[in-house]
Amino acid sequence: MTDQPRTGKVERKTAETSIEIAVNLDGTGTYDVSTGIGFLDHMVEQFSKHSLIDVTMKVEGDLHVDQHHTTEDSAIALGQALTDALGDKAGIGRYGSAYSPMDETLSRVSLDISGRPYLVWKAQFSQEKLGEWDTELIEHWFHSVAQSAGLTLHCELLYGTNNHHICESLYKGFARAMRIAVERDPRKGGAIPSTKGQLGG
Repeated sequence: MTDQPRTGKVERKTAETSIEIAVNLDGTGTYDVSTGIGFLDHMVEQFSKHSLIDVTMKVEGDLHVDQHHTTEDSAIALGQALTDALGDKAGIGRYGSAYSPMDETLSRVSLDISGRPYLVWKAQFSQEKLGEWDTELIEHWFHSVAQSAGLTLHCELLYGTNNHHICESLYKGFARAMRIAVERDPRKGGAIPSTKGQLGG
């Protein structure tokens, strides 16, 4: 099993967004994030800090239209960069789960780096916006990253009332579950964590 850092980089340019993303799965949680949406920046920073995955993310989007394209495309590019960094997924834990308490809020996030994208979302918000970010886009961000990274992803709000806490709890839970799932397991050596001999399909 190699000890080389697992890094991924994606440049994604469309008529709606221009994105550059780099990740290091074996980092320290260092981040440099600029999407043009303050609350989204904050959440991606939380993901990096608590997953220990270094993230550099620079996004220029058509925010004069709305926030949809910037939210969706940045999540797609992040998922692609994570996939690039994971390579053939040899030796990883594959599964990760985390409970994430934040004051009155408790969330649970479980995931499988399966190559079979699927999102189960059981959370809701009572505000239309957090900062300037439309809360309806939060589920869409998780859906987009699950699709592009090939994650089976279950996100549940067990209870909570403060919308900021709910969102941050879900992102921190996702981060901690990803940290567990991408970790190399020395007992596995370089084995692919599947009886199929490959992940996906």
